[in-house]
Amino acid sequence: MTAKLHIFGGGAAGRFNLYRAAPHLDAADPEPAPRYVQDHLNIVVDGVVVRSERMKAVFRLVERIARLNVTVLIFGETGSGKEVVARALHSLSLRCERPWVDINCSALPDHLAESELFGYEKGAFSGADGQKAGLFELARGGTLFLDEIGELDARMQVKLLRVLDGVPYYRLGGTRKVAVDARIIAATNQNLEAAVAAGTFRSDLFHRLNQVSISVPPLRDRSEDIAPLARHFLQEVDTRLELGEGALSALEQYDWPGNVRELRNTITRAAVLAESWRICAADLSLKSPAPGSRPVEPELKHQLGGLEEQMIRETLEKSGGRQNVAAGLLGISRRTLLRRLKEYKTRDCADPRAARVLAI
Repeated sequence: MTAKLHIFGGGAAGRFNLYRAAPHLDAADPEPAPRYVQDHLNIVVDGVVVRSERMKAVFRLVERIARLNVTVLIFGETGSGKEVVARALHSLSLRCERPWVDINCSALPDHLAESELFGYEKGAFSGADGQKAGLFELARGGTLFLDEIGELDARMQVKLLRVLDGVPYYRLGGTRKVAVDARIIAATNQNLEAAVAAGTFRSDLFHRLNQVSISVPPLRDRSEDIAPLARHFLQEVDTRLELGEGALSALEQYDWPGNVRELRNTITRAAVLAESWRICAADLSLKSPAPGSRPVEPELKHQLGGLEEQMIRETLEKSGGRQNVAAGLLGISRRTLLRRLKEYKTRDCADPRAARVLAI
């Protein structure tokens, strides 16, 4: 039999309940496979095995705070699994039967962010042919996940802060206020404290979002998870395939700059292109394995930052100051370019020794 340790809520909450697996399961009394399982060795989240102590600690923290109606800020590199953690928070919460709504803030154009988050009334602007509920309304009673929260522009940061403080808002063109009843979970791959210091992110919004914080470690810092994750991703593609010892060794030695997302893509590609039922190291096509490598040292980061600034300034000069053109030449979004320019301007203004002044 299987003994439940904790039950939060009912119905869908069982998908992420904690279970302790007994040695044998009575076949006459089957239970659906839970999406959050723990035994003395592993934790299983949505079918993915978590074996490292660092990630076990993350999900134990998730279990502790899921039922609390607090705002949670999740930190972690791109592709490290921030959304998996956010979904676990929702599924273990008392709001699990209510909607889950997610949005990537970096994908919101500045002129559409307000209408997407808060909705609009018919006739509010050209093309508004009917009323549209915003994401806060769609998440009513449930959870709204704001991914890449650091990408919101200053105007939207102010509006978001007011909503988080419980102030009802108007839809665009509306005359009736809308009350908010959604739990907010935000995530970022940026250092928001540095962004606050640079003036690109509001300090009051940061502290309002950061009631409870969770840090998701990069895959290179939890190598015990690589093999079980790889096997899980492989099973998703083709249950007949398996990973050879050479492939597993190569996977564990690689540094994974793209984290879990890169691992999934690598396994998927290998499963499609492999000519044998057993995947070998060559099938993985890992371009630059980096055994024992470490993140970039602060001194080197500073040097690279200087090179980045020089490149941006030179590209702006070549494009005659046209930011759209410069962003295209640099291969970045205009929003990212503007954020970088603002960081440089803030730093130069704060440094009396700075001889350069950047006009934006």
